[in-house]
Amino acid sequence: MSISDLNVFALIPAVLLAACATADTSSVPVAKGPGLGQPATAAEIALLDISIPPSGAGLPPGSGDARAGAKVYVAKCQACHGEKGAGKPADALVGGVGTLTSANPVRTVGSYWPHATTLFDYTRRAMPTTAPRSLTDDEVYAVTAYILHLNGIIGETHTLNAQTLPAVRMPNRDGFVDHSNRR
Repeated sequence: MSISDLNVFALIPAVLLAACATADTSSVPVAKGPGLGQPATAAEIALLDISIPPSGAGLPPGSGDARAGAKVYVAKCQACHGEKGAGKPADALVGGVGTLTSANPVRTVGSYWPHATTLFDYTRRAMPTTAPRSLTDDEVYAVTAYILHLNGIIGETHTLNAQTLPAVRMPNRDGFVDHSNRR
């Protein structure tokens, strides 16, 4: 290859670049963003916006007590959390009171969780792990009551609902700082 041949090859990218710079692109649509999906509607967002803060704001209608919750627990929770919340293969839900300052703290709903509304929220959105969000609101209130009852926090006939659940006083309620209302 001669030097003049190399000069021709060197000019090709420059000519292509110049052609692109002068091309009319006004009819080519410009993508805004990655072009994936579509904006979520208010109704779609509402289906996912189910967080329940310590105050209980946003708790749904419904109710349940520990007697009804025992049936839900056996059918939908016991396989993972063991008989009466004892654990295995998943975490224990009962026990551990007084162990948080020990060398081997046992963190359960009864010993560690500061708000009963958090138990409702977590159970509602994540349980059972094989079918998250499959429990009805009444089932979630009932199984929440059952777990609280197993921990000695409420009585067997205490009915939980949107008004009574936020009033439940958890043993470790002062073990955390509530930042949910701070900006």
